Amino acid sequence: MTRPPGAGRFAPSPSADLHIGNLRTAVLAWLFARSTERRFLIRVEDLDDRTFAEVATRQLADLAAIGITADEPVEFQTAHADRYDAVIDDLRHRGLVYECYCSRKDILAAPRAPHAPEGAYPGTCRDRLGPPDHDRPPALRLRSDNAPFTVTDLLHGEFTGVVDDFVLRRGDGVTAYNLAVVVDDAAGGIDQVVRGDDLLSSSPRQAYLADLLGYPPLSYAHVPLVLNTGGKRLAKRDGAVTLAEIGVEHALALIADSLGYRGRTLPEMLAEFDPAGLPRSPWVYRPM
Repeated sequence: MTRPPGAGRFAPSPSADLHIGNLRTAVLAWLFARSTERRFLIRVEDLDDRTFAEVATRQLADLAAIGITADEPVEFQTAHADRYDAVIDDLRHRGLVYECYCSRKDILAAPRAPHAPEGAYPGTCRDRLGPPDHDRPPALRLRSDNAPFTVTDLLHGEFTGVVDDFVLRRGDGVTAYNLAVVVDDAAGGIDQVVRGDDLLSSSPRQAYLADLLGYPPLSYAHVPLVLNTGGKRLAKRDGAVTLAEIGVEHALALIADSLGYRGRTLPEMLAEFDPAGLPRSPWVYRPM
């Protein structure tokens, strides 16, 4: 059977239970996919050692409780090391990978080009002739063009960022997020990415890498975050924020209200869904 073209996705990291902000983003990702007749997929981003299998189980259960399930088996990033290694090997053979021995402190202390964003890698190890006099294992970085790259977002319009020599594999051997997410999206046939707008700034790097690998461009929609009453990004410490604390019906009602919808179920919200009418500012969550 031929796989239908195009898919959207939700890709949680199982480091903590999903809060109402995460669930709202998941609902929006589902609405975007279903409204465009795309498949909907779920990917557990569990590469980091601060993630836990039992948390992933609870996250998937919470998603199912509000009506969000995947059209295909849920994927776990830890199952795809060979996939990432193959891409890094390809880039290495093309002369686009080099070893970097810099610590985070080194990077922050190094001078940067005037146009480089905060935290951008200054290229210290780009032309290094040999390893330094310490035994710190190197990260692997992409040898990029260090030029602006532009993505088009359904909510933000054109967004341009300078692509530095970002990390492909960390010094501890873990595949970096910016590589894994690009490779996994392409492998799953995902062509629509809906996620929080705190990740908008990483999109030019990811789109640049996808273009370098010959992957088709993605449709992006970076949705506003949910904040606490202090104007900070919502976190578990902000009171009753998880589904177990809020309850399924109340959580769906809160999400619907935040989007201006009368419906209280996913199908009812889908009937009202219009990307052009989505809020452009953060939603402030007030615990019960």
